[in-house]
Amino acid sequence: SLAAEGRGPSARRASLGANTIDRIEIYKENHRLEAWSGERLVKTYTVAVGFGGAGAKRVEGDRRTPEGTYRVDDRHPSTTFHRFLHVSYPNARDREAFRRGQVSGEIAPGVRIGGAIGIHGEKRGYAGLPHKWFDWTAGCIALDNDEIEELYEAARANAVVVIHP
Repeated sequence: SLAAEGRGPSARRASLGANTIDRIEIYKENHRLEAWSGERLVKTYTVAVGFGGAGAKRVEGDRRTPEGTYRVDDRHPSTTFHRFLHVSYPNARDREAFRRGQVSGEIAPGVRIGGAIGIHGEKRGYAGLPHKWFDWTAGCIALDNDEIEELYEAARANAVVVIHP
């Protein structure tokens, strides 16, 4: 059912509370985001991810969602999306993999590693469409607008973000 998948009306529960979430776990293959407070799973959301297919983000424009451990290092309104929790991609491991790819020739000269990865709401002008039925982002993680409002307020500064395949 939609409610069981976190997409129906009964999936919308009470607010998480300000600054209560210190860890966010994202499972790309299962399209699931988990919000944790300490060792307690507080809430689960269904998400859309990058449409670049399986695998970790390697370069700017590959449309993949990164995989690894990051932090929520900024939050801001967005002109393109409803709210934006910026994720600290690229981390040291991503930069090292990128450097190895450049040295081996797998990554062409002039290609950049990218950035601007985040957890955000729906694309402006498209609110209310079934945007989580397919992967559509350029590498970010997308929630419904009411869900990102809730997570935006609940996520602590520097909350850990773990993105799994």
